[in-house]
Amino acid sequence: MAALEPRDADVADEVLSHAARHDEDGTVLGRAHRALTVGIVSVVLLIAFEATAVGTAMPVAARDLDGVSVYAFAFSAYFTTSLFGMVFAGQLSDRRGPLGALGGGIGAFAAGLLLSGSAQVMWVFILGRAVQGLGGGLVIVALYVVVGRAYPERLRPAIMAAFAACWVVPSVVGPLAAGAVTEQLGWRWVFLGIPVLVVGPLALALPQIRRRAGGPVEGTAVPPFDRRRIRLALAISLGAGLLQYAAQDLRPVSAVPAAAGLALLVPAVRGLLPRGTWRAARGLPSVVLLRGVAAGSFIAAESFVPLMLVTQRGLSPTLAGFSLAAGGGTWALGSWLQSRPWAEPYRERLMALGMVLAAAAIAAAPSVLLPAVPAWTVAVAWGFGCFGMGLVISSTSVLLLKLSAPREAGANSAALQISDGLSNVLLLAMGGAAFAALGGGSVAHAPAAVAAADGGSHPAAFAAVFLPMAAVALVGAWVTTRLHSRDPRHATAV
Repeated sequence: MAALEPRDADVADEVLSHAARHDEDGTVLGRAHRALTVGIVSVVLLIAFEATAVGTAMPVAARDLDGVSVYAFAFSAYFTTSLFGMVFAGQLSDRRGPLGALGGGIGAFAAGLLLSGSAQVMWVFILGRAVQGLGGGLVIVALYVVVGRAYPERLRPAIMAAFAACWVVPSVVGPLAAGAVTEQLGWRWVFLGIPVLVVGPLALALPQIRRRAGGPVEGTAVPPFDRRRIRLALAISLGAGLLQYAAQDLRPVSAVPAAAGLALLVPAVRGLLPRGTWRAARGLPSVVLLRGVAAGSFIAAESFVPLMLVTQRGLSPTLAGFSLAAGGGTWALGSWLQSRPWAEPYRERLMALGMVLAAAAIAAAPSVLLPAVPAWTVAVAWGFGCFGMGLVISSTSVLLLKLSAPREAGANSAALQISDGLSNVLLLAMGGAAFAALGGGSVAHAPAAVAAADGGSHPAAFAAVFLPMAAVALVGAWVTTRLHSRDPRHATAV
């Protein structure tokens, strides 16, 4: 082969150098992003294990601490403080970078686990859950900001798919592992074991975050801390807590905390979500609304599936829980599919398909109330529904970062998570109230295995949960037609 001319050699060197850079940056596990990816994905994986394991250990903890009468507050305390943490993390990340919010959030999450795991009375256990929720809210928003700053746009769908995949193994293994630990070592070790495991992922992730996403966005003025948003965050947390409390008690007196909760919640939501969210304004407001509609309708319905299978079809709690296990895999599959480069031009159509699949799964679930319909019908339907949710949830995260200026990524990520979390509690409270009113009992916040102890639920009570949630999911299919912003100048207005 003839020797290269000097100019040809320079060109060859440039091509090889470009190829090397492309290899380093071409995937989320390339040399440039490997440590950061492994670190933040490991954090999400541990949080997923904790979330799926706590529901198994919680009934035993409440019984040992003589706190069954306030059992629901162990869940609601986490949720209400996480809402405040989301807003605070958005403020902090936009002004000082996500490093402080992520480090502080992991610290609070671990401290809450230690507090709950060592509690000797129920109120200390609930306090630990509240501290843990604050940390969880800080972490989830900070991670979104890290993705927006540290990864180029073409890699963001892949990292969001990795986050979704982190829930596959925990959704199957988590309850079994927590059950074994609870039986062999005691429920406390379900809480005390996780903090030690977080050290390794943090050691990988924090130096990379400091280098790639630390500090405010370069070239932009740092706005002052918005105290009004902090006050609104406190209002939304307190309002959500009051509504959850009222939803557990259908007596007329519960209208008082419900009214107080709404009075706090409505102005706070209007101030924290993008303008036009509730009327599905095009662009970012519809992305935020879709996240809430999708997550709220599906999770509210899913919480009643095991209970329905136990009380109406006679399945054991373990078998009923495993009816949802395949959904973790199909959810990850849908999330992986939306991350493929060929899917980008069809993202909105895939999201519409996802909402239709979710609505169909929710509507099909109560068919097992008919004795002639096999119980495994729910498992098949839920597999398709979770596939649809994988298409939608990861895509909303991708679109949010795409429509957000770098200096607004924190506030907009917080709005997305608030829509997600708030819709969960509101739709779950509505479903729980309808369920109780038709003879199902008040189980809006209790794990299915606990609530299933009362087998007297009326079939109509389950239909009153699933069918309205299917209708809400269909509304989400319409919202997908509003995701494209005609005026990009207003895409990030909050």
